[in-house]
Amino acid sequence: MLKNIDPLLTPELLKVLCEMGHGDEVVLADANFTAESIGRGRIVLRLPGADMQRASAAVLSVLPLDESVAKPAAYMQVGGSAPGYRSGLQRAVIAQAAAADPGCDDSKWEAVERFAFYERAARAYAIVQTGEMQAWANLVFKKGVIADRLIA
Repeated sequence: MLKNIDPLLTPELLKVLCEMGHGDEVVLADANFTAESIGRGRIVLRLPGADMQRASAAVLSVLPLDESVAKPAAYMQVGGSAPGYRSGLQRAVIAQAAAADPGCDDSKWEAVERFAFYERAARAYAIVQTGEMQAWANLVFKKGVIADRLIA
């Protein structure tokens, strides 16, 4: 165990998050996501006992989001829903992320259509499949950097 590290972050997951470079993406997927087929050739890890709120909080506790892009976080758009619709789970994850980090507020998230999400997931550095049973509960986070401010 390590101090100040969420115990949900397994050694394998911490290693993957650390290895990712600026601009790399990690997918947090629900239990129904086709992680093995979409993630063929990619790293696929599992957190079978974790729901999406818990898993996203753990990952975002150590992963800086990319400040150089407008929308470093995304969620799978619920199929058949009106533009702008977010499920209760999606709203809860976004609110939780914003409470933990004001830089991850509502304006930093985008909805991604299901098949476009699959294409994005196929290019991700890694897919982390959770035990979340809620449908459409899939997220993407783009990694940023941790650095001292530039001096002009």
